[in-house]
Amino acid sequence: MRKVISSIILCVLLNPFFILSQSIRKPVFSGKFYPSNPNDLSKMVEEFLNKTQIQEIKGEIKGIIAPHAAYVYSGEVAAYSYKLIQGKNYETVIIIAPTHNYGFYGCSIYPYGYYKTPLGYVKIDEVLAKEIMKNSGFDYIPKIHIPEHSIEVQIPFIQKVLPAAKIVPIIMGYQRKNTIKKLAKALTNSIRGKKVLIIASTDMSHYHSKKKANQIDQNTISLLKAYKCGTLIRKIERGAGIMCGGGPVVSMLLAIKSLGRPEVKILKYGDSADAGGPPSKVVGYLAAAIIIPEKEEIFFLTSKEKKELLKIARQTIESFILKKEIPNFNINSKNLLKKRGVFVTIKENDKLRGCIGFTAPVFPLYQTVMRAAIFASTCDPRFPPLSPQEFPKIKIEISVLTPLKKITNPNKIIIGKHGILISKKGRRGLLLPQVAIENNWDRIEFLNQTCYKAGLPRNCWKKNAEIYIFEAIIFGEH
Repeated sequence: MRKVISSIILCVLLNPFFILSQSIRKPVFSGKFYPSNPNDLSKMVEEFLNKTQIQEIKGEIKGIIAPHAAYVYSGEVAAYSYKLIQGKNYETVIIIAPTHNYGFYGCSIYPYGYYKTPLGYVKIDEVLAKEIMKNSGFDYIPKIHIPEHSIEVQIPFIQKVLPAAKIVPIIMGYQRKNTIKKLAKALTNSIRGKKVLIIASTDMSHYHSKKKANQIDQNTISLLKAYKCGTLIRKIERGAGIMCGGGPVVSMLLAIKSLGRPEVKILKYGDSADAGGPPSKVVGYLAAAIIIPEKEEIFFLTSKEKKELLKIARQTIESFILKKEIPNFNINSKNLLKKRGVFVTIKENDKLRGCIGFTAPVFPLYQTVMRAAIFASTCDPRFPPLSPQEFPKIKIEISVLTPLKKITNPNKIIIGKHGILISKKGRRGLLLPQVAIENNWDRIEFLNQTCYKAGLPRNCWKKNAEIYIFEAIIFGEH
């Protein structure tokens, strides 16, 4: 009898009519914003994703921004966000979107059941939905979800890239500071330690000329990249029209900020005119990811390890210029076996006698020191090779580099802390952090001198140049 009852229960649970008896938000914009035929819809989304070229981003992706217009206009841009998360290990996707049909205060959180599209059903994460409702005090207002497209158009993309994920749909009413922060706090308390992705559904500026729309949107993108949540809230509250889903975006940013030190990565920007819409009434679209970067390893050297590296450099130079041999070293220190970029500087009577190094961490540290020491003593084109007679007079300085970091704002350069590498037109110039201090240069002169080092005009850094900064552990013989 128990087996019969169990079989009946199992059949009921697997029966599609059982699903239909649950709370289901049926598709409203199928056939309008995207194809109603499952095969056509699946093919369209796959084509968007396949056309998208995404560079790998290091770090944990905690949220994305995706547009919510008809697919013929915004689908290609949205695919940039969804391609980035395809196949990731998220258990639940929280979608925060603005209301377009009803004015109300707070948020409406869909608490149970399913969302349906032509591709099938997506289950609501009832446990997480109820937790967010409890932590925020926001309720479920059924009529809010029925006619709203800003959640619905995200679902087919989610079904394609994260087919096993559950969802929590949240629709925000009047986008006020209190609502934005209240939702952010509730999300923070609800998602910590869970495999959750947050999606902020928004379009950018609406119905300006293409030129004006692009200008407004680039200003907004600058605020997003700088994580200026306060400024964004002020613009949203006074109705600046920068994003229809600005409140959901800022709630997401604030929630993720509480989990680490996030960065906003812009993946793609476009507008409706790019897809054939009228250039006089443009809507902007943005794809972006909010990531928490991988923690950089804190690298240090003990005084004993520094002395050992200086000894390796000196013995290598001595052996090479006197015997044309490269010595062998038995290394036990783990730090000296790690791959790091290194420069070796040779001075004679406090004057530069040679300086060459490697920016990329290709070889173990001690081996990089050996190579740089040989090159600095024999291959620096500014000086003749070091002679055996000069060897006793030299002093050696070693600079162990952090990885290069590309910057767009030269004001981030800190004299005494950063070295600079400038690349332009196939030429590269690098100056170590200590060079600016030794010559009493300010930031501008440091940049100019780095250009000069590359064989470029002194002010080449001001336009179309790639600027990289790095730090260094610097130590030498006395």
